[in-house]
Parts: sequence; structure tokens; C-alpha cells
Amino acid sequence: MNLWLRLIWLVATARWRGALTLPFEVSRVPFRVWPHDLDTSLHMNNGRYWTLMDLGRTDLMLRGGLWRAWLKHGWTPVVSAGKIRFRRELKPFRAFVLETRVLCWAETWLVIEHRLVSKGSRGQEVVNAAAFVRAGLYDRKAKGFVPVQRMMDEMGVTAASPEPSPEVQAFLDAEDAMKRAGKGIEATA
Repeated sequence: MNLWLRLIWLVATARWRGALTLPFEVSRVPFRVWPHDLDTSLHMNNGRYWTLMDLGRTDLMLRGGLWRAWLKHGWTPVVSAGKIRFRRELKPFRAFVLETRVLCWAETWLVIEHRLVSKGSRGQEVVNAAAFVRAGLYDRKAKGFVPVQRMMDEMGVTAASPEPSPEVQAFLDAEDAMKRAGKGIEATA
């Protein structure tokens, strides 16, 4: 993660932005496009979207209370798949909000949605980009992914996963297809 000042700000202000009730509450973090976020087309670089999404997931863990278990057990956040749809460019100095929420989960992974939202010229909401991420916490000592139920237990949460929406299911199916294709490539190499 190369956005250290934003990370420090995120951690320092988490308490004042209030706790989140996970898994269903939405994290909203305000940002602005700075010159170091730009590419040669003078809009936010596509890689920067992914990096900011790291901060959205960090905010979920901080304000949702998972950070205590994360540090205590030495777990490592891992993204295994992601799909993004760019809709409107973000130009220099544009303010926007990163919205992050958990959509569903299975045994050892969660699907998280990220949306970067700004205000249009008439004050309407403009979705600049939207992404799905499949992620989990890896336990290096146990050499495996942490069961989602254990994460929930650590936060004192009892909730069942919602059924994946058709869009999320398509994302998961595409990820499974890529895994199968990768195994075929590895076998022939």
C-alpha cells in the first residue's frame, strides 16, 4: 500500500467517524483526487482505485472491530479476485466518497463491494467506479484462511450470509472458471 498519509489519517480518524455494525453497515470514507493520483490522461490512475479500495477494507476492519483479532492473531488480509467497472473519470481535486460493504460470504472468504461516488453538476450522485472483491484473512501460523464464522465470533456477530445477487454470482463463477483454466495451464507447463 503506497498511500501512507491516507492510511495514517484513516486510522487516526476512525474513532471519530464512529463504529460500524458488520457485516451489513456501509463504510463511507471521503477522499479527493490529488496530483499524485493522476496518470498521463490527467485523471485518477486506474491502479489508484484498487489501492484506495484497500483503505475501504481497512476502514471496515477498524470501525467494525475486527482489527483487534487481526492484530492479536497476526492474520493477513488477502484479496483473491477482483472485478472493476469504470464509469466516469475522476479529475484533479474532485471530491468523492469510497463506499465499502460486505455483500455475502462462504466458508473462508467474503465478497465486498466498493463504489467510488461523487456529486454531479446538479448535485446528483455519480458512480465513478464499482468493484467486487473476493477477500479473506490468512492465518500464517495455521497456513490457511480464517473461517468467516471465526471472524464473526471475534466481533460478536451472529449473521447468515445473504444469497449472492446475480451479479455477485456471475463474478464468483468467473473466478471459478479462471481458477480451473489456471490449473490447466499449470499442468501443461
